[in-house]
Amino acid sequence: MAQPVTDADFDAEVLKSDIPVLVDFWAPWCGPCKQMLPIVDELTTENEGKVKIVKVNVDENTETPGKFNVMSIPTFIIFKDGEAVTNFVGAKSKEDVQAELNAVL
Repeated sequence: MAQPVTDADFDAEVLKSDIPVLVDFWAPWCGPCKQMLPIVDELTTENEGKVKIVKVNVDENTETPGKFNVMSIPTFIIFKDGEAVTNFVGAKSKEDVQAELNAVL
């Protein structure tokens, strides 16, 4: 399961990570976010040790989404070496998300 991250620990968990990090910006009321939940969980298991996958609840954590211009959800941003290297918005297939991860590995 993807690790929940808050505004308070975002820098430590994401920006200072030794491996690439996929951040899922979501909210409990968001339909497409719910649709992505099993895909994100599968990718978390399948990429363990290569990519860290975390979730930021935008209702409970407003500072971080604002910092990265998250306008709609779900928004996914991949960070590598503390920098946002790619992002995509909306529900995607597992294969599409894995392709985005493979591009930064």
